[in-house]
Amino acid sequence: MGRLEGRSVIITGAGSGIGRAASLLFCREGAGLIAVDRSEQVHETVKQVRDAGGTAEAVQADAGLERDVQGFIAKAVSTYGKLDGIWANAGISGGLVPLAEQTPEHWTEILRVNLIGPFLAIKHSIPHLVKQGHGAIVCTASVAGLKSGASGHPYAASKAGVISLVQTTAYSLSGTGVRINAVCPGLIETGMTKPIFDNAKERGTEGKIGQLNPLKRAGQPHELAAMGLFLLSDEASYVNGQAFPVDGGLTASMPYAGKPI
Repeated sequence: MGRLEGRSVIITGAGSGIGRAASLLFCREGAGLIAVDRSEQVHETVKQVRDAGGTAEAVQADAGLERDVQGFIAKAVSTYGKLDGIWANAGISGGLVPLAEQTPEHWTEILRVNLIGPFLAIKHSIPHLVKQGHGAIVCTASVAGLKSGASGHPYAASKAGVISLVQTTAYSLSGTGVRINAVCPGLIETGMTKPIFDNAKERGTEGKIGQLNPLKRAGQPHELAAMGLFLLSDEASYVNGQAFPVDGGLTASMPYAGKPI
């Protein structure tokens, strides 16, 4: 029996990268999935899940809009009769705009998707989870939310906010049986980090990618998916209110050189 057998789970940002890897893994582990992304790529994710024998429905929606969040949570409940877990994974990077050139609008959009999105996922999922007396929530934060030097200002601030949101929510849910944790990816090869890998290839410096962490390599989406699976499963039944780096050991010392690869 899979670790999510019979569970109803939502993953946002499921169109590619970590979200797609998690979708495929969770369905192999028996979950009934609602895959959410504002990109049409979410339909390809669901196709791959179904081709592999899994059960999934695609919802093209914006995880930072309250009406959309209410919609895909209602979709999960109507499709599977319940909601057991949600991974608020959707996020945007915002690039590396110099501080003096950043605008309130730039900050607002990043915070809307990266921080308000997880808040909305929590707000609208907990009534279902609390009612049944169990369930789990995972939010994607970042090593950039733990220490400086890993990304741009608004992105780092949004991810630090996600970590705080997870910690404070854990105490708000005291005694309910509902758990919440965050994963903090390091350098993972996804669409968001594609410019880093492409620039390194153009310079012929691919060998330097990931060299700041003790494993001396970048991570892959399936490695984050595995952590998310653990946190949503009963194997993590006593794990709550934590933020877990999945970064090859980077944040053990965070030896950021301050120079582009």
